[in-house]
Amino acid sequence: MDVMSGPYVIRDSVVLPEAELTWRFSRSSGPGGQHVNTTDSQVELRFDLVRTDALPEAWKQRALKHLTGRLANGVVSVRVSEYRSQWRNRETAAVRLAALLAEATAPPPKPRRPTRIPRGINEHRLREKKKRSEAKKRRSGRDWT
Repeated sequence: MDVMSGPYVIRDSVVLPEAELTWRFSRSSGPGGQHVNTTDSQVELRFDLVRTDALPEAWKQRALKHLTGRLANGVVSVRVSEYRSQWRNRETAAVRLAALLAEATAPPPKPRRPTRIPRGINEHRLREKKKRSEAKKRRSGRDWT
């Protein structure tokens, strides 16, 4: 088997350490062909987020907070069985895990600075609104009673 196309970069110069990744293979469910009962093409990739030294401490805390629903004993896992090839499923799992960690370790967005609508724009909007209102009033026949 060829060498995987890693290293998988999370952000900047931080990469997923190959030594800390745990791979598990099993048979994919669903329809198949001749080799359906013999190939272990489903891939489960596990990464111990609590015990890793690959991430800076601030990133680790951010990721733990962001991924609380996906963690099992501090371990985040990704399962892929999209392709018939175990190789392609391995690649996809590693890329997904790197993307998941990149999103989870991203710094929070800057808070929005509230701005005021300029007075001229607001006055123009109110003038136009008044004009529309007057035009609609002129359309109605007032002598119906």
